[in-house]
Amino acid sequence: MTERHLELLVEEPSMEAFLEAALPRMLPEECTFAIHAFRSKHDLLRKLPGRLRGYRRTLLDDWRVIVMMDRDNTDCRAVKANLEKESRQAGLITRTRADDDAWQIVNRIVIEELEAWYFGDWEAVCQAFPKVSPHTPNQNKYRDPDAIRGGTWEAFERVLQARGYYSQGLAKIDAAKKIGPLIDPDRNRSHSFKKFYEAIIEATAL
Repeated sequence: MTERHLELLVEEPSMEAFLEAALPRMLPEECTFAIHAFRSKHDLLRKLPGRLRGYRRTLLDDWRVIVMMDRDNTDCRAVKANLEKESRQAGLITRTRADDDAWQIVNRIVIEELEAWYFGDWEAVCQAFPKVSPHTPNQNKYRDPDAIRGGTWEAFERVLQARGYYSQGLAKIDAAKKIGPLIDPDRNRSHSFKKFYEAIIEATAL
């Protein structure tokens, strides 16, 4: 049996911290992974063509590449289309265009950003930050994790600060390290998280 390996390209360190903590719970024991964090979305987009061309030359049959980018306030379809174009131009087979499971790369958009995934599994947030109200997702403005208005990380910061956490501002990497190990993929309500997890399952199927 061969060993699956995932190469994950992410736009910033808090997603790297989250995945480092969360992926071991999501992956089969025999699967390995490496996370490559960039300084920003701009930095990732600037370096992506060269990185993908490198994968075209070196990618093994049992390796899969996952590129992750926040939607922020942009059109997610435009962001996805651009990533798909870069993948095709590098000569990689995308999940979107593959006829079967023989794809090499999948592009995933985080809507709107990582903190939406926290709102999607509020039980994990409550375990990491016990003073936070478990009823927060019952409020209309937080009911759909991917449709929170006014910035997801700002909303997450306000909720935590109201309970005495991060009074000097949300420490994104610290929060990611605390919440990541507690995330349960099967109960997360964020649609963009579900799409990411779906890709993980496919990528690690042997």
